[in-house]
Amino acid sequence: MAKNINGNKDGTNGENQSYTIRGRGVVSRSKLVQEINAGRHPDFHVIDVNGQKFARANRDCSTNNNIDK
Repeated sequence: MAKNINGNKDGTNGENQSYTIRGRGVVSRSKLVQEINAGRHPDFHVIDVNGQKFARANRDCSTNNNIDK
């Protein structure tokens, strides 16, 4: 299920400032974080890295469906 969101690695150090959602297009990091926190993407969670929030796929047995494959 997590295969529908991919990180764009478009930040200065390769971090995701936006994500591409299949069938929807590009969404900013802050918008996706809001949507995950609102429960719109149940297969994802939010992590905090040095005060910045990023989307991550929930852990399962496959690495093929990670946001940053």
